[in-house]
Amino acid sequence: MAALSGKARFIFPTFMALIMSFIMSAIITAMNIGFVAHYFTSWMLAWAVAFPCATFAALVAQAPARRATQIICDWLDGRTAAP
Repeated sequence: MAALSGKARFIFPTFMALIMSFIMSAIITAMNIGFVAHYFTSWMLAWAVAFPCATFAALVAQAPARRATQIICDWLDGRTAAP
């Protein structure tokens, strides 16, 4: 598995965090308050908190997730013993 290099190491997880936090905050806001008159405002406030948190989490989790993925793929392909 090739590692992202240069700016891509930061751009890719940031876009992933943007998309995922946008969708998740919409769903969670709807579950918590329903589709009320102030839904959009509440959703955007939730997303404003979720996006920076998700970006930080994605940047921190990037390397361990890549290693875990490689270990599992190697194991599934029979290249190593069970983890």
